[in-house]
Amino acid sequence: MSDDVMLRECSYREAVREALEQEMLRDETVFLIGEDIGAYGGSFHVLEGLHELFGPERVIETPISEQGFTGVAIGAALMGRRPVVEFMFSDFLAVAMDQIVNQAAKYRFMFGGSASVPLVIRTPSGSGTGAGAQHSQSLEAWFCHVPGLKVVVPSSPHDAKGLLIAAIRDPDPVLFFEQKLLYDTTGAVPREPYAIALGTAAVRTEGCDLTIVTYGRMTALVLTAVSANPLLQGLVEVLDMRTLAPLDMLSVHRSVRKTGRVLIVHEAVRSGGIGAEIASRICEDAVSFAALKAPVRRLCGQDVPIPFSPALESASVPSAADVSQVIDELLF
Repeated sequence: MSDDVMLRECSYREAVREALEQEMLRDETVFLIGEDIGAYGGSFHVLEGLHELFGPERVIETPISEQGFTGVAIGAALMGRRPVVEFMFSDFLAVAMDQIVNQAAKYRFMFGGSASVPLVIRTPSGSGTGAGAQHSQSLEAWFCHVPGLKVVVPSSPHDAKGLLIAAIRDPDPVLFFEQKLLYDTTGAVPREPYAIALGTAAVRTEGCDLTIVTYGRMTALVLTAVSANPLLQGLVEVLDMRTLAPLDMLSVHRSVRKTGRVLIVHEAVRSGGIGAEIASRICEDAVSFAALKAPVRRLCGQDVPIPFSPALESASVPSAADVSQVIDELLF
């Protein structure tokens, strides 16, 4: 089969939809559940056409009750189904925290491994759409704190498809965060199903003087900042974590020991963010700590609710210019 047939350009939105369709065709136990996922196609129209293709028994539209439909999905997972739940916005995960944190995350442990919860919760995340403080947060670090949950944040259409297929096939509950501004981005994606192993980072550019650890929408932003300056070519290594729980610290340590300088970039607020955890693990490793030529730096969202004002919203999260400034401070 030629490369043209195997690969084609598609959007992040289309890649997520294709992963869902292919897994539903492959496995009859996979079903979708959530609000407005029928004829409307989901809050960001990711699911358009799936209701017509699979019918209301496998694309289940629910009332406005996050705790309720999450509980239904957990029960179905315990009975051998593979539900994929859509939350309209990641902020609404707060409404179902008991089901996610105290139920789904705990069952495998509490039943000594004899029960599992193969559940995926997909949700649009992050800022950039002018949706205000209650619809624009990046809450992924909350769930990294909970043993029993896996947390995935894809940065590209290729990774969105491969990581979602892996998440659906996983025996444990997975939180799958899709940054809203990525939905219309495009990239090369194989037509056939494929899985990208959870817990594996990807090196996006190789370098010898600075490691930038990032994920999600910030990956493209960091790559933009690096590519804009010809002086940085070969100096900056960009590591896209892709999965935040479990963390691929082997890849982080390998890069840090090579470059000796680290910048961690994420959109979520600085306090209690995943960047603090990564920085701590770097400093706790004797070899990586000894390799550091400068303190680990973090570039994160401001510790404020996301404003509605477009100008203030943009100022509350890192920009490519912010990344460039910190790179200059670390290297020049």
